[in-house]
Amino acid sequence: MLPRGRPRALGAAALLLLLLLLGFLLFGRDPGCERRELGGRAGAPGCFPGPLMPRVPPDWRLRGAAALDGDPLAGPGDRNPSDCGPQPPPPPKCEHLASVRLWPAGWSAPRTCTSSAPTSVSPFEMKGWLLLPLRKLFLALLRVGQLNHGSSPPRGGRGPAADLGVPPQLLHVAIVCAGHNSSRDVITLAKSMLFYRKNPLHLHLVTDAVARNILETLFHTWMVPAVRVSFYDADELKAGAWPFCAPTQLCPFSQGMPQVSWIPNKHYSGLYGLMKLVLPGTLPAELARVIVLDTDITFASDISELWALFTHFSDTQAIGLVENQSDWYLGNLWKNHRPWPALGRGFNTGVILLRLDRLRQAGWEQMWRLTARRELLTLPATSLADQDIFNAVIKEHPGLVQPLPCVWNVQLSDHTLAEHCYSEASDLKVIHWNSPKKLRVKNKHVEFFRNFYLTFLEYDGNLLRRGLFGCPSQPPSGAEQLQQALAQLDEEDPCFEFRQQQLTVHRVHVTFLPHEPPPPRPHDVTLVAQLSMDRLQMLEALCRHWPGPMSLALYLTDAEAQQFLHFIEASPVLAARQDVAYHVVYREGPLYPVNQLRNVALAQALTPYVFLSDIDFLPAYSLYDYLRASIEQLGLGSRRKAALVVPAFETLHYRFSFPRSKVELLALLDAGALYTFRYHEWPRGHAPTDYARWREAQAPYGVQWVADYEPYVVVPRDCPRYDPRFVGFGWNKVAHIVELDAQLSGIQGKPGAAPSPKARQAKQPLFLCPTLQEYEFLVLPEAFTIHLPHAPSLDISRFRSSPTYRSCLQALKDEFHQDLSRHYGAAALKYLPALQQPWSPARGS
Repeated sequence: MLPRGRPRALGAAALLLLLLLLGFLLFGRDPGCERRELGGRAGAPGCFPGPLMPRVPPDWRLRGAAALDGDPLAGPGDRNPSDCGPQPPPPPKCEHLASVRLWPAGWSAPRTCTSSAPTSVSPFEMKGWLLLPLRKLFLALLRVGQLNHGSSPPRGGRGPAADLGVPPQLLHVAIVCAGHNSSRDVITLAKSMLFYRKNPLHLHLVTDAVARNILETLFHTWMVPAVRVSFYDADELKAGAWPFCAPTQLCPFSQGMPQVSWIPNKHYSGLYGLMKLVLPGTLPAELARVIVLDTDITFASDISELWALFTHFSDTQAIGLVENQSDWYLGNLWKNHRPWPALGRGFNTGVILLRLDRLRQAGWEQMWRLTARRELLTLPATSLADQDIFNAVIKEHPGLVQPLPCVWNVQLSDHTLAEHCYSEASDLKVIHWNSPKKLRVKNKHVEFFRNFYLTFLEYDGNLLRRGLFGCPSQPPSGAEQLQQALAQLDEEDPCFEFRQQQLTVHRVHVTFLPHEPPPPRPHDVTLVAQLSMDRLQMLEALCRHWPGPMSLALYLTDAEAQQFLHFIEASPVLAARQDVAYHVVYREGPLYPVNQLRNVALAQALTPYVFLSDIDFLPAYSLYDYLRASIEQLGLGSRRKAALVVPAFETLHYRFSFPRSKVELLALLDAGALYTFRYHEWPRGHAPTDYARWREAQAPYGVQWVADYEPYVVVPRDCPRYDPRFVGFGWNKVAHIVELDAQLSGIQGKPGAAPSPKARQAKQPLFLCPTLQEYEFLVLPEAFTIHLPHAPSLDISRFRSSPTYRSCLQALKDEFHQDLSRHYGAAALKYLPALQQPWSPARGS
C-alpha cells in the first residue's frame, strides 16, 4: 500500500502540471504585438502595448471587448492608428502598499496594432481573444495563491524598482488653479492621479490666494507619502516680472512688464487660462521636464506611462500634445467662424509634455509674445486661451511639437470626435472634460465617462495615504512623529479609541464653496459652529436668523461632501449667502472630533470677534446687530477684554413661534413653552448666567466662573483654541471655558512654561492668547439663543450608556488638569474640585 500522504502529493503534482500547461497555453509568446506584462516592457517594434484597464465597478464596464457604443463587430481595424507605435519603458516605479486586488495592477489582454486597412486574424490573435477570460481567471487564481502563501511583498518591503537598484523617478506635474470651484476640481484630478501612480510626484501649483489657502491646507493635512507640493503666485505672474530673472541677468523683456494681462481672452478661464505660457520662466530653472495638466482632467492610467513619452521627443522637439479632437481650428463649425491659425486640426493643451530646458534655450518668451501680438492685430481676442497661442506658435515652428497618442487626452467637448480615438475601456488613459458644460456635455458615451469621474469624485481620499514600495522620499511633515505616537498606543487599553482619535490628522478642505470675505469692520462678529450630515436641515433656519458672516465646519465623507454641495445648490436661501464659509473635515475614526471641528471653523473666521455657538441653536433675529452695537458701546478692545455671555434657552417642541424680543421670550418662558437650557438634565451648566437677574436686567452684568459652566460666548478671534483631546460627547465646551477663565482672570503662566505634549501633537499650543488683564464674563441683557430639539447623537448615547466611556473622559480630565498645572502652576488648583467631580450620565458637554 502507498503511504497515506502519497495520494495527496501525487494530486498536488498533477494539479501543478495542469496549471503549468494552462499557463503555457495562455501565456505562450505570440509572434505579433504582445505585451510582456511581467517585465512591463514594450512588445514587438511598431506596437503600442495594451494599457491598464480602468478600475471601475463591473456595472460600468463596457459590454464585451468591442466598441463603447455596444457594436460587437468592432474590430482592431477600427482603432485610431495614432495609438500604435513603439512605446518606451516607463520610468522605474514603486508599488502601492496594501494594494490587494484580485488581479495584478497593469496586466491586460494582448493588443494587436494594425493599420486602418482590413487584415486577416492570425491563429495567435484568435487564441488571445478566445482565451482572454481563462487568462484573467488564471491571473486571479495565481494572485490569490500568492497572497495565501505569503509570497506577496510584505508591507514596507522593497518594490521592483528597488530590487533592480534603480531609484524611482520623481515626476513633475504643473497645474494652474484659481478659485474655489477649480480647487475642488484639482482634488478630483489628484485622486485619480494618486490612485494609479507608482512614482513619487512633485506638484507645481500656480494658484491665486484663494486656491493656495485651500490646497495648502488640504495637502498638509492629507499627508500623502511621496508627494511634494510647491506653490507659485498666479496674481504676480499676471502682471509681474519673471521670478527667476536675476538683477544682473539680461531679461527677455523689461522687468515688471505684464506677463499675460495684456492678452484679451474670451475663454471662461479668464487670465488664468493663459498662465501655462509663462511656465518655462516660472518653474525652477533646474527643472527640465514637466507634465502640464488642466484641472478638468481625470486619469485612467499610471501617469508614469505619460512621462515615458518624453523619450519619443527628437532633439528639437520641446512640446508634446494630443491633436485637437474637433473641427474647431478648421473653421467650419459655423458661418464666419474665424479661429486662430493652427497646424491641421491643431492641438489641445489640456495635457502637455514640456521640455522646459529646450524652450528656454529657444527663446520661448519672445516666440509666443511676438506671435500673439501679430495675431492680435487681426483677431480681437483668444477664444481658447493659451491653446490658441500654442497652436499659432506651432503653426510657425512645427518642429517644436511631438504629437502624442490621442488616448492621453480624450476630449469631451461639444463638437468632439473623440470616439474615433478609442474602442475599448482599456484604451482610455486621460479623460478631459473640456466643455463648459462639464458633466452635462452631450456625448455618445457620456454615461460611462460620467460614472468613471464620479468614482473618483466620491472616492475616500484617506485610502490614498498608503505608502509606496521602494520609494525613499521625505515623509510628510509630522508623519514620523505621528506614527511613533500611534505605535505606542495599547490596543487593549479601554480608552484606545479616544487615544487614537486624538492622534488622527483629518483632511481639511477650507472654504469648500465660493465665499466672499466680509468687509473689514472693527466690531464685526462671525458665528462659529460645527455639524455633521444629520444636521444639514438646520442651515436654512440659521441663515434666516443670522444675517452676518458664519464659519462652519462639517464632518463628512467624500461622498457626503458631494451630497452637501447639491443640498446647497438646491436651496435658494443657502445659495444666496456668499458670506457663509463651509469647511469640510473628512471623516475618519469612530468618535466625533468635536473640538477639532470647532478649531477649524474658528481658525477660518475673519472678523475681530466670534460668537461660539452650536448648530442646533437659533440666535435671536436681532442678535447680530445687537452684538456689534454692544461691543462698540462697552469699548471692548485692547484696553478692556470681556467674554460676552449669550443666555441659552431650549424648547421641547419641534414647532413653536420663535420670539422676536425679550418680552416675547419671557412670555413663552412663563407659559412653559421654553426653558433655560438643560434645566431638566444639567442645570448647573448654565446656572451661573443667573437667569433671574437676566429677566430684570437693563445693562450688562458680570458673573464668575464656577465648576461645569459652559455658556455660549462672544470673544475675540484670537481666543484660546478648544482642546482637541476631548472627542465625542462630554466636557468639550466646559474645558474651553476653563481655559478662557484662566485667561479672563489674568492668571500668568509659569515663566518658561512649555505647551503640553498633547498640545504639541495637536499642533496647537494649549494657550494661544497673551495674558489678559481686566478680562471678564459679561451677560448681555437683550441677547438670547434657543436650542431646538433633535434626535440624540451616537456619542451622547454612548456617554449615557457606557461606564467605560465616562471613565475614559475622566482620564482625559485628569490629563487636562496636569497640563493646566504645568502652565499655570499653583493657580490651576482653582479648577481642581471641578475636575475631580464624579461623572453622571446626565452631565453636559
